Amino acid sequence: MLLSSFYLAPVEYYSVFFRASSTVIEVYENYQKQSYRNRCNIVGANGSMALSIPVEKPSAVKCRMKDVRIADHGNWRHLHWNAIVSAYSSTPFFEYYADELQPFYEKRIPFLVDFNLQLHELICGWLRIE
Repeated sequence: MLLSSFYLAPVEYYSVFFRASSTVIEVYENYQKQSYRNRCNIVGANGSMALSIPVEKPSAVKCRMKDVRIADHGNWRHLHWNAIVSAYSSTPFFEYYADELQPFYEKRIPFLVDFNLQLHELICGWLRIE
């Protein structure tokens, strides 16, 4: 099965990986603005909150997902991490996962697809999906 690269994908995305015999994440597809490739939703005490990674794409009209860079302006990493902590720090088991998740919001990974794939590998490891 061929799937798009997602930022903190919903549980349904990972259920496909769990059930499928073979799954590949497409990195050569055209990047689509306002999609889950650089956006996610988390749920906190005040309801759903949208998080968006700022991106810079090459000037070409069509751009491959693998070529989309994470924009370095602003403090989105700090804002995303604080939102995740605020939403989930009081939930069971957050303390067991936080130390592995936090580095994603401290280090600079230049390309969106690399950020998503590394985060995806971490989550698949937690879920024991190969």
